Amino acid sequence: MTVSSELSSAAWVAGLPQPLRGDLAALEEAYFRHVDAGDVACAITGITQIFRRHLELAMTRSPGRALVRVYHPDDGSGLGSAVQVVTDDMPLLVESITSSLSRMGVSVSEVIHPIFEVERAADGRLVDAKPHEVDANGGTGLRESWMHLQLHPSTSRAVLDRVEAAMPVVVDDVRQVIGDTAAIRAAQSTLADELDRAAAAGTAPFPAVDLTDCANLLRWLASGHFTVLGYARYRKSSEASAGQDVVPDSCLGVLRPGVGTDFEVPVITADEQPLLMLTQGLVPATVHRSVYPYFVGVADLDAAGEIAGQHLFIGVFTVTAVHENVLDIPVISRRVRSVIEDSGFDLDSFSGQGMLEVIQSFPRTELFSSDTETLRRTATAVLNVSLRRQVRLFMRADGFGRFVACMVYLPRDRYTTAVRLEMQEILVRELGGVSIDYSARVSESELASVYFTVRMPEAEAGRQGELPAEADTSEENRVRIQRLLDAASHTWDDHLDDAVSTSTVLDPGVVDRYADAFPEGYKQDFEPARALADIARLEHLTEGDIDQHLYRQPDAAPGSWRFSLYIGGTGVSLSQVLPVLQSLGVEVVDERPYQIQLDTATGEPGGERWIYDFGLLARPELLRSALDEDLDAELLESAARTDALDAKAGGLRARFVEAFAAVWYGRAEADGLNELVLRARMPWREVAILRTYARYLQQAGFPYSQTNIARVLLNYPEASRLFAELFAARFDPDTCSTARAAELEAQVRARIDQVVSLDADRILRAILGLISATLRTNYYVTDGDGLARDFISMKVEPREIAELPKPRPQFEIFVYSPRVEGVHLRFGAVARGGLRWSDRLEDFRTEILGLVKAQAVKNAVIVPVGAKGGFVVKQPPAATGDAAADRQAMMAEGVRCYRTFISGLLDVTDNVDLATGAVVPPERVVRRDGDDTYLVVAADKGTATFSDVANDVAKSYGFWLGDAFASGGSAGYDHKAMGITAKGAWESVKRHFQEMGIDTQAEDFTVVGIGDMSGDVFGNGMLLSEHIRL
Repeated sequence: MTVSSELSSAAWVAGLPQPLRGDLAALEEAYFRHVDAGDVACAITGITQIFRRHLELAMTRSPGRALVRVYHPDDGSGLGSAVQVVTDDMPLLVESITSSLSRMGVSVSEVIHPIFEVERAADGRLVDAKPHEVDANGGTGLRESWMHLQLHPSTSRAVLDRVEAAMPVVVDDVRQVIGDTAAIRAAQSTLADELDRAAAAGTAPFPAVDLTDCANLLRWLASGHFTVLGYARYRKSSEASAGQDVVPDSCLGVLRPGVGTDFEVPVITADEQPLLMLTQGLVPATVHRSVYPYFVGVADLDAAGEIAGQHLFIGVFTVTAVHENVLDIPVISRRVRSVIEDSGFDLDSFSGQGMLEVIQSFPRTELFSSDTETLRRTATAVLNVSLRRQVRLFMRADGFGRFVACMVYLPRDRYTTAVRLEMQEILVRELGGVSIDYSARVSESELASVYFTVRMPEAEAGRQGELPAEADTSEENRVRIQRLLDAASHTWDDHLDDAVSTSTVLDPGVVDRYADAFPEGYKQDFEPARALADIARLEHLTEGDIDQHLYRQPDAAPGSWRFSLYIGGTGVSLSQVLPVLQSLGVEVVDERPYQIQLDTATGEPGGERWIYDFGLLARPELLRSALDEDLDAELLESAARTDALDAKAGGLRARFVEAFAAVWYGRAEADGLNELVLRARMPWREVAILRTYARYLQQAGFPYSQTNIARVLLNYPEASRLFAELFAARFDPDTCSTARAAELEAQVRARIDQVVSLDADRILRAILGLISATLRTNYYVTDGDGLARDFISMKVEPREIAELPKPRPQFEIFVYSPRVEGVHLRFGAVARGGLRWSDRLEDFRTEILGLVKAQAVKNAVIVPVGAKGGFVVKQPPAATGDAAADRQAMMAEGVRCYRTFISGLLDVTDNVDLATGAVVPPERVVRRDGDDTYLVVAADKGTATFSDVANDVAKSYGFWLGDAFASGGSAGYDHKAMGITAKGAWESVKRHFQEMGIDTQAEDFTVVGIGDMSGDVFGNGMLLSEHIRL
């Protein structure tokens, strides 16, 4: 890529030396030669400034000195967060710097690292620079590495300050290592030769074969298997102590005095000096890779073969060494062969190769540090792990008290990042460590192996000595920790299998089907024990069914609950669930959906299931005002029940889930009154009693809205609860008691007397008045299966209700359900009238009362009193755009609502035994009035064709009037279709015109019509003469 056109026009170019100005374009092109323009453009914001800033930095440099500059986003350089380095070209430089940045948590977006052949003046000023060409026959200039590292824009100022302090140290360490590498290699070679001579002389305190192996190991390390970083030589201390002192001027590389990084050299006493010692360092290497380096210590033998001290090398094993065949590594090779032979195997046999494969997986540190017997026991134990699918832990304490090495073997399919992290936590906790490192090996083998290094507090503090007491590596502790690791390695499915083995409720085959279907998110969020309960719930669900579970986690904040909704079949949307939960007085703060798609390949019934887990928040005012002493505690106690097939727990959980189901299935409405389930300790059906009265007050023209009524009932939960108890004392056929009702009414009045708000006082007294004026209810009526009705009928004494407008009928029945509401007004013991399908949801009673007033005027001469009724459809079908289909759907819903309305009327009406003439009261209805057997209905607007429906309902009740219950229908006549009323009235019309001398069949005449053409009198009457004019 190139930006030379921008550079060449810059004024600062004029200040450059002439050779640089002439080759600036070529130099800039070489600078970006290995950078892809598309990649770097998005990583570097100041691309046009990079080369210029680097030139400025490189203008003056003395040989052997590193120039480092860290750029900040706000320093005006235009480079954002970046690091630029100019130094002598050296091996390992790029790896060392990038590894150091990674160790500090810095993300590097782009690295540009050209190499230039530069010419500098005596004072270090840059005179000329040319690109370094690999195939050139040696350049005459000084070879320099110019590095630009673009850092992530989120890098903080504090981190950039750390980078600025660390980079010179890293470069100096690299320079020191590269400068001393030849001397260190020479020391290795010399030491190897000395060991060979000692082996030949036979005067050393070590076997000759060990001396030869150690010499060969040094040569093996030097042949590309160990990147040396430093060397030092130690001699026995001249003082009385058994320590060792560093030999002056022997230190090389990173072990030179004054080098920036302190690697905390492990030095043992001369009396304990082994021939070969290998241990890991405490400080990550600054040179090459960002890993913990290894110290290789070799005994220093004097001319007489006595131990005079120690040679200590520090470095990093190369990738080649890690993957080298253990039979090719000196020292280790002989040990491995002995292990296999001592185990009774030939190296080339199946068992021998199996053991070799196991040993090959061991970290090289452990191979050097373990004796033959320890190695054999470990390898044999690992072989048995693969056969038994177990987890095995092997621990070794570092002799310097720096760390505990832990080798963990486990079945490959159990190894995951989550398992490894949990193992790390266990090892650090149980061994008293302060940090941990790991390296994992996962291959085609049945076993995965993880090598953990648990670093101890003394090591972190830089102190050496005895292994701390808390790092217990005894066999008993190893077995104990191994059990913890084994439990951690068990997958969620493993734990589920363990749980189902002790369950007597679920079949293991059923659990297996669900285990495969549960998504990973579910397994992360829930324990297997919870999954068993969920499977039991899901298994009994069919399409469209639901189940629920309300619970509270032990560590949850006050009012923080969780609610699981189980769906059989297709999932649901959040908008379907939220209104239901919110109506119960809780806020939804989070949602976690889980889809379970069961496999149908095995022939078992498959299908889709869903679990929605919601986080709920019960508001503080709800918790304070609720009649239950502690809703949180009640939920927490009931949360211990995990078997979904046990009997349902009582209390809050049962009330909540039953109320949710009632609203979900349409048996209850989703309004604010549902909060009484929590506040007033009321089941949802008791709440429905108060909702019915609230709806009736609305139809009565009560001046307060439904919202106001609900607010008052919620603010006075004790009064709401007493209303329900009073209702039960008056109408529950199993427990009704006049004395108890009187006592409760007195309590309610006393409670209302304490209310300060006049509005609240009026609302509460109005509801009390309605309960007192109620004569009958079907609330306690059940069907053949013992299930309660899904609608409520109340027969009231209107003349005892002060809120009702006049005229007030003698009898009134109000029918309520979430789908339909209706009212029937009867002004006498024997009175009939039509039932209208009203569309006035808010005030249909006002409409019906108006109709019955008009009826009284029209029929005053015929009958003294009449009756009228009407109903409204509350949940009309959604429009589809097909007018015919919409009309049909609306008619079907109207018929269903009409059936419910008629059923509600008959539920509270006495029957007659036709054989004996005796009055038969309705079952499970407490009557607070006399016998009332007369109920006759007729057609009205919208219900002209419904008479058969009404008679069918009456027949199902065995009502004594039979098909006389509703006039018309297939067993009677359609008075509108036949025009009977109009024809009768027409005879009177003809008589009047005859007296006026007008022949209505021969002469044109004009009339005024009252009503509308759809009426059974007006419309049909217009058809009786061809001469009539409107």
